[in-house]
Amino acid sequence: MADLRDEPFEPEVLESELVYEGRVWDVRSDTVQYGDGRIVRQYVHHPGAAAIVAVDEQERVLLIQQYRHPIRHRDWEVPAGLLDVAGETPLESAVRELAEEADLEASSWEPLVSIFTTPGGNDEVVHLFLARGLSPLAEAHEREDEEADIRVEWVPLADAVAGVLAGRLRNGILAVGVLAAAEKLRAG
Repeated sequence: MADLRDEPFEPEVLESELVYEGRVWDVRSDTVQYGDGRIVRQYVHHPGAAAIVAVDEQERVLLIQQYRHPIRHRDWEVPAGLLDVAGETPLESAVRELAEEADLEASSWEPLVSIFTTPGGNDEVVHLFLARGLSPLAEAHEREDEEADIRVEWVPLADAVAGVLAGRLRNGILAVGVLAAAEKLRAG
């Protein structure tokens, strides 16, 4: 197959119930007509997110580390945030998140990839962007909760790729982002 791609498919949703309404995302239970039968699936309904692979002139990537309660780890990530501002595009969200999480702005933005994070359990789509031409903002953003003690590191992109492939860096968005950025930069 020369042009292998995911295919949209929308079976009839016979019933959709809000099981839990959360602060950030909800849990839904859908009854779907599928073939000759009906199936029931519960999933997390997610607003989506934008993520940034910020690469400087020395081909170092900006990584942040913060506590993530569900996995009980302080994992390494690329800056990212929810698409939770009405009317904001994924690129506008990425620009905002780079400023809020890393106190940086970029003069160059390119789409990298968009991914389904966990298609068997949620409907989240993350749009990843490559940010270049980085410069610090005049003022730092105030941070709270898990963001209050974010650790920031500039890591050679090749080292981040090696960390993903060795299993030391397991955040899925980071993995896809640094691999896509490395390939984009390699290919020119």
